[in-house]
Amino acid sequence: MRLNKKDLILYAVTDRTWLNGRKLYGDVEKAIRGGATLIQLREKNLTHEEFKAEALEIQQLCKKYSVPFIINDDVELAHEIDADGVHVGQDDMEAGNVRNLIGSEKILGVSVQTPEQAVLAESKGADYLGAGAVFHTNSKLDAADVSHEVLKKICEAVKIPVVAIGGINAKNINQLAGTGIAGVAIISAIFAADDIEKSARELRNLSGDLGQ
Repeated sequence: MRLNKKDLILYAVTDRTWLNGRKLYGDVEKAIRGGATLIQLREKNLTHEEFKAEALEIQQLCKKYSVPFIINDDVELAHEIDADGVHVGQDDMEAGNVRNLIGSEKILGVSVQTPEQAVLAESKGADYLGAGAVFHTNSKLDAADVSHEVLKKICEAVKIPVVAIGGINAKNINQLAGTGIAGVAIISAIFAADDIEKSARELRNLSGDLGQ
């Protein structure tokens, strides 16, 4: 699957912190029904077999709705199950090595915090960039802060689309207008919501004009 810029408008990143006994499958389906345009499966505390079993379930769900399915960090798992792509951070496998492993037809996303990192990731084969944290976030405590000025410079430095991530919600998303981003990557504002589908729909409506 090749990446369409519109796939990045509302990029939903999973987090099982708020499941409270529910299955992730159900929460992801609510997010998609609400308007999530891409799903990234992010797991830090599952065994390989648990992660694989879950990934296969969510992968089928995404196929049902024709939504791209990305694995966070685990390049080998993404390759093993033939996911649509993989997203890696600055401390994970180097982007060029990831591209060599997954091939030219898969989606490769890379986290960046500076224009220099952005240019390098693009040169190594990234299809899109995730830049942040653009607001304070409790979902990823080790994320470096990226000012909106730097975010704009990152967007200007590359030809590939950029997604903003970190602490984005319905109240602050409009502050990102004019930065040049293609969309927003959101964790808690979707998956911690009392009504996931409603929250995703609101965020989808708000994010649609950001990249214009």
